Amino acid sequence: MNQGTRGLQFEKPILELDGRIEELKRSNLPGSSAEVLKLKERLEKLEKRIYRNLSPWEMVQLARHSMRPTTTSYIGIISEDFQELHGDRRFGDDPAVKGGLARIGERKIVIIGHEKGSTTKGKLKHNFGMAKPEGFRKALRIMKTAEKFKLPILSLIDTPGAYPGVGAEERGQPQAIAENLKEIFQIRTPVVVVIIGEGGSGGALAIAVGDRVLMMENAIYSVISPEGCAAILWKSREKAPEAAECLRLTAADCFELGVVDRIIEEVHGASHRDPEGNGSRLRDVVLEEFEALDDVPIDILLRRREEKYYSMGIFEGGESG
Repeated sequence: MNQGTRGLQFEKPILELDGRIEELKRSNLPGSSAEVLKLKERLEKLEKRIYRNLSPWEMVQLARHSMRPTTTSYIGIISEDFQELHGDRRFGDDPAVKGGLARIGERKIVIIGHEKGSTTKGKLKHNFGMAKPEGFRKALRIMKTAEKFKLPILSLIDTPGAYPGVGAEERGQPQAIAENLKEIFQIRTPVVVVIIGEGGSGGALAIAVGDRVLMMENAIYSVISPEGCAAILWKSREKAPEAAECLRLTAADCFELGVVDRIIEEVHGASHRDPEGNGSRLRDVVLEEFEALDDVPIDILLRRREEKYYSMGIFEGGESG
């Protein structure tokens, strides 16, 4: 398990047990192997107890964990022969969105996703996964390439939201998001979406329209961040934990509300605990979903895609006065 020392407060007991196991492994003392096995059993139970009983705010912290696998991480684990495509053919290339041609086993696909970066330098380069208009337009261009060559699309979601800067607004941020929402409904190829970390607002939804929407167990999906919600409702970001409770942003909440179709259980309780294991699980689930979509005629697929989103929420009409 690859976690290093950067743990969250509620992970401390797990990290301490990790440390004891590593010490025993290095010691080579008589009986150490048997003791390591016992401690590993204890660790497995501890992971289940801690990670299965998180509050919504703790889950927000886990979704943002500095060591949580990013789109680039998962591309490297689940696919071969990835060929990245760049630029929106209008303004430039946005590093916050990554996409290209790939192969998962024998299946050729297109992968698109937000990229947050995993180091301080990487986060700055990728703008913490907050896309600008050229990022959304690049994503749509790559999706249309997938449609042209009849390749299914895998979309990985991990962003706090679209970039709110002046330059992004000047270049048509709202229009870029709206165009993606409209156009992806008409893309004539299967689309599987996986929320791997944060799914924030229109920045997430702009590439999250799909035939099947899946969510990693400790990911979050919401119209606004808990901090943003708290600032609006309570005029204080310190109320973010209460806002997280109200927003119904966890995978269990989103599944119950019909926003997502399936939850992917995370190996060892959290993705950052075992990126390779979680990548393998993601790969298996994605292949299973694409197989199920293979036999659906494209016109039926598009009709179902539209019905899927129209059926979300409750609409009430009132009498005009």
